[in-house]
Amino acid sequence: MSVNYVSAISMTSLNTAALTGDYDVVNAGLSNACFLLRITNDSNRDLVISYDGATPHDYIPAGDRLDINAQANATPNGNVALFRKGLPIYVNGAINGTGFVYIAAYYS
Repeated sequence: MSVNYVSAISMTSLNTAALTGDYDVVNAGLSNACFLLRITNDSNRDLVISYDGATPHDYIPAGDRLDINAQANATPNGNVALFRKGLPIYVNGAINGTGFVYIAAYYS
């Protein structure tokens, strides 16, 4: 019998005091292909998110969270949309922040 379950990757974080003003890596690569990506900005800096270290892809204001459910709009029905295994996640924000940015992701 097949059992479906959800697992989490190990959460990663970056202290925003270490921001350089360029794209800084928070997660060097997802350990699994994930259907849900959660980025929590628990800092006093607005952050730009990049998935290639060069292109701005998302924006998260200070103290906010971004949840991206790749399955929510997967079409046709039953199609699987995932964030690829090995996908790096970078942030860019003003230097010398206070607080952390966290990456959590889930796979099945």
